[in-house]
This record gives sequence, C-alpha cells and structure tokens, in this order.
Amino acid sequence: MYSFTVSVTCEYVTLFCLCVMYLYTSFLDSTLQVLDGVSLMSAEASGGSVVSENSLAPPSPNHGLGQKIGGGLAGSKYVKLNVGGSLHYTTVQTLSKEDSLLRSMCDGSTEVSIDSEGWVVLDRCGRHFPLVLNFLRDGTVPLPESQRELEEVLKEAQYYRLQGLIQHCLSTLQKRNETYEGGCRIPMITSAKEEQRMITTCRKPVVKLQNNRGNNKYSYTSNSDDNLLKNIELFDKLGLRFNGRVLFIKDVLGDEICCWSFYGEGRKIAEVCCTSIVYATEKKQTKVEFPEARIFEETLNILIYENGRASGHGGMALLESGGVSSPGVGQSEEDGAGVGGGDRRVRRIHVRRHIMHDERGHGQQTVYKD
Repeated sequence: MYSFTVSVTCEYVTLFCLCVMYLYTSFLDSTLQVLDGVSLMSAEASGGSVVSENSLAPPSPNHGLGQKIGGGLAGSKYVKLNVGGSLHYTTVQTLSKEDSLLRSMCDGSTEVSIDSEGWVVLDRCGRHFPLVLNFLRDGTVPLPESQRELEEVLKEAQYYRLQGLIQHCLSTLQKRNETYEGGCRIPMITSAKEEQRMITTCRKPVVKLQNNRGNNKYSYTSNSDDNLLKNIELFDKLGLRFNGRVLFIKDVLGDEICCWSFYGEGRKIAEVCCTSIVYATEKKQTKVEFPEARIFEETLNILIYENGRASGHGGMALLESGGVSSPGVGQSEEDGAGVGGGDRRVRRIHVRRHIMHDERGHGQQTVYKD
C-alpha cells in the first residue's frame, strides 16, 4: 500500500513538471514573437524616415540629370525647382498663373529636365528667380533700385516670357529715365587724389572750373566781382547744355581764383586762366576777366574727345591745328609736345597780365607786361 502511494505521487510530480515546462516554453515563444515584431516595426519606421529625408534633401553638387519628361507636371501638386543651384519649392498652380515658359513646362508643351533626385533643373541664374515667383503669386512686385539689377530682372522676365513682368520693368525704366532726364549733377572736388581719379577714369570729356576766392591776397578791381559771377553762371549753363556728354566738375580748393581746365582721354588739353594782377592805383589788385568766346571755343573743342572720336584722322587734324585764339583774350601757349605730334600739347590761354606801375609813362595809358 505504501509503495502504491509513492508511485502515484511521483507520477503527479512528473506531470506537474511537464506542465510547468510547457507553460514556460509557450511564454518564451510569445516573448520572442513580440520582440521580433517590435524590431520589425522599428526597422520599418527608421527606413521610412530615411526615405523621406532623402526625398527632401537638396541635390548634391555632382548629381547628374536623370531624364527628360515631355508629359509635363500637371499630375503633381508641388514642384521642386533647381534654378542654377538655387532651390525653390512651389506649386504647379503658381507656375501656371500666366502664359509663360513655366506654364508650358507644367502642361507638357515644353520638355522638362528632372534629375535623379526629382528636382526640375533650369539652366538659369537663380538670383532673381524669387522675384519671378513672387510676381506670379501676387501679380506685382517691387523692383530693384539699381539700374543694372533692373535690367537683369528684365532679361529673366524675357526668358520666362512673362509679359506682365516685362511691361512692369519697361515702364519702370521709362519712368526713371524721365525722372533723371534734365538733371545735372556737378561733383565738388575735395582732394587732388579724388580729382585725378575722377579725370583718369571718366570716359567723357571733362571741364573743370577752379573757383577759390580764398586765395586772393589783394582787393578786386571794379568789374572783377561781376566777371567772377559771369564765369560761374556760364559754367552752370554749359553743365546743363552738355549734360550727359561732358563731365563738369568744380574745384573750390585749388590755387586759382578763376581758371578753366579742359580734359580729354584722361589728360589736360587746354586751360583758360581768368585772373591777373594789376597796379592800377600804386598797389596790387586782382582782376578777374570773362573770356566768354574762348571758353565756348575750348568747350566745343573738347567734344572731339567724345566717344573716342579724337583718335580719328579728322580729330587729329583739328587737334594739331591748335585752334584759333579769340582776339583780346590773352596769350596762348602750347606746352608738352609729345610723341606723335600735336595730340600731346596743352593749350594754355593766359589772361594774367602783371602791370608794373613804374612802367607807366606820365599821361600815358596803362602798360601791360606779359
């Protein structure tokens, strides 16, 4: 009886152990399945994010063109544009607002080049493309203040065949030209270095008026003030008359009280000095004259250097003639003859006449000594 009880007890213990092992094995299998599912979901999630990032990443500098599509972009809602390396993200609706090259790219009338990363490639400078997009979005856009940049925008508008933007640029250019027409700006020289740089870099003929009354050490003669004002008035009139063709500059820091200088191709061509020192009343006085005819003549002569016309045969012949001095103006000199003849001469017309009081005879008129 005792042995039977022991055998039954062993069978129950064995059965219990088998049940425990089965349950433990099932638990392990379930745990492994859950862990495998979590790992798979993590891998899928990480893989999806990588694809998304790659799809939105900018094209690499060395990426090649993929294919040309002739069916257009109408099936897409958004478009990625690579304009000369400048990346833009916009909608097909925006690109299709006006009848232009961009609309023809969207509806399939024009082939588009798409690289391997999905960017539509346009072989244009992307500097002003944001302005083009803003014009398509809003119908108008503020244009650059710079004349050069405005012309660049006009070129881009013509390439994309945006008639609205083209008209906007042309009307703005016309308004600015009308605004500046008739305006005359005369630079004021502040240093010798600035004057030299301005004259040598200017492609136009240059007329300079030195007007520095601070250099006068003596009193003026009776007509000097009037003549000085006449010189200044003539300078202003010539500046308005030849605006755009001749550069007029004013020097108030020079050594001369009133002196005209004429430059062509970066060098001095002629000079008209309007001051003289006189001894009319036993003391020195400063006399300012107004050689109007000579100033007009030299101003017209300097136009030979406009647009490089002085290098022609006619210009050379006229320059070698030296011009004709107006009577009663003063002494004319030609200095600095260089290689090649008269084109290197500088005509200096001096109206300075130093009058010595001890050279005047009793009862005689004033004697001028050059």
